[in-house]
Amino acid sequence: MTGMTANDYLDCFEPELVVIPCGSRKLGRRARAGDMYVGSYHRACRRAADALQPDRLLILSARYGLLDLDDVIEPYNTPHGAAGAITDQDLLEQAALRHVVRLDPVVALGGARHVGLVRTIWPHARTPLAGTRGMGEQMARLAMLRNGRDQQLM
Repeated sequence: MTGMTANDYLDCFEPELVVIPCGSRKLGRRARAGDMYVGSYHRACRRAADALQPDRLLILSARYGLLDLDDVIEPYNTPHGAAGAITDQDLLEQAALRHVVRLDPVVALGGARHVGLVRTIWPHARTPLAGTRGMGEQMARLAMLRNGRDQQLM
């Protein structure tokens, strides 16, 4: 599946893994990956991911690759695709070391570049933000994911 519509969020519940993007806004000091990224987009992805209640949540860092929330990292200024950024091959090796390659279902929250990297490991990943036209639509879809579980249980 290449993307999802706004109504497909129900299929994402109970994923084994959710992968969320890092963010350009970071703390200025060494910190846990779960605390490092302070931007509104990353936080919205994190809240939506938490609402999905995955078995595992990873952050895809442009510099460090796959991070557990408790991994301690230094701040950095490396965008995806820049010199020093994580590569597809590095990601695959990290996923194998973390024993997450065979997880399914996998949900990738983030923009096209993030999803493209995630799909190098999990080509079947669900992508609830696909088809959105800009940040406003992505934030609205993230809010729907965050609130959708409670609405479905009513």
